[in-house]
Amino acid sequence: MQALGLADNLDTFNTLVAAYAEKSRHYHTGAHINACLIHFDTALHLAQQPSAVELALWFHDAVYKPRSSTNEADSANWCKEFLRQNQAPEEVVHKVHRLIMATCHNALTTDSDEQLVVDIDLAILGAPKDIYQAFELNVRKEYRWVPGFIFRAKRKQILQQFLQRKRIYHHSFFYDRLEIQARYNLDAAIAHF
Repeated sequence: MQALGLADNLDTFNTLVAAYAEKSRHYHTGAHINACLIHFDTALHLAQQPSAVELALWFHDAVYKPRSSTNEADSANWCKEFLRQNQAPEEVVHKVHRLIMATCHNALTTDSDEQLVVDIDLAILGAPKDIYQAFELNVRKEYRWVPGFIFRAKRKQILQQFLQRKRIYHHSFFYDRLEIQARYNLDAAIAHF
């Protein structure tokens, strides 16, 4: 908040922490945000607008309802409203909104900061095998209401889409560290389904 010239906003921080602690969440929790922020700390040198990237990471899964297809947009809109209430410059409002929307993972990223947010959000794919397996189990818990055969088919399709990319990670910083393990994890998960 200081870097953006805004007040501390402790109430919003507490609301975000509560959102990430909702009982329906098993992966998209505060632990995920913490992991994202740790990855960001190691890749800070890649950020063009570090404060915008960090704020986007804080808000990118603020709204997470497994039955909804608008979680990213709802999270981005919450952040947009928060920034406007705090009189942030409109270019910051639009920048952070775009960064959060990039985590839909279904569109081309248009700048380096969008690519950075996506790389950080997808860092879990390149985690060590046991951490990746826990991630898959937690995603399944978030979608436990979906019948197994439907979940397996949809999950396999999503994972294959990542494998079909020429590169999962945009920045060499992440590509060099995570790409091989991510492809191994994805192949193993698909074979399991």
